Amino acid sequence: MSEHRIELITLDREIGDGDHGENMDRGFQAVLPKLDDLPAGSTPADVLKLVATTLISTVGGAAGPLYGTAYLKASGAAAGETSIDAGGVAALLEAGRDGIVARGKAELGDKTMVDAWTPAVDAARDAAERGATAAEALRAAADAAAAGAVATEPLVARKGRASYLGERSAGHRDPGAQSTAYLLEAAAAAATNGTSA
Repeated sequence: MSEHRIELITLDREIGDGDHGENMDRGFQAVLPKLDDLPAGSTPADVLKLVATTLISTVGGAAGPLYGTAYLKASGAAAGETSIDAGGVAALLEAGRDGIVARGKAELGDKTMVDAWTPAVDAARDAAERGATAAEALRAAADAAAAGAVATEPLVARKGRASYLGERSAGHRDPGAQSTAYLLEAAAAAATNGTSA
């Protein structure tokens, strides 16, 4: 988020209030030191829950509650697991996406982060069904999310602050979809490098 802060601010200025990059950077900078304080033996669900509570308490705007809900629901999907396979990746992404949909009331095609999350879920599920590894499922999800973010550009926003612009929102990429793509890219890169995603 730090690396892409200015880009996300710019995207959000075009169709929102311009704070998305700053908020996301602040939230994930707050997460980093807390990860070091997790006790030995913490599970993936513990990590996801820590991210959720930190984002909810530090990220402003709509992103904090939406991403916080996504991570919290993902934590529930990973409960009891000590490692995550491809099916688990698909399950936690689906739980996160469903949490965002329930909280934000957005659907595919509304020009929101759901337009990146939904293809990511579908790609991870397809990868799992093909017998892919967790890292391969995350890579498929990240690639699909990136394509989903790009696909928001011609859409007219039907939810969120961008919806106030009506037809003028077309031609701009949704910042939440783009930050989703960056989060999944980071997870895929971490999994490929052998560190926890």
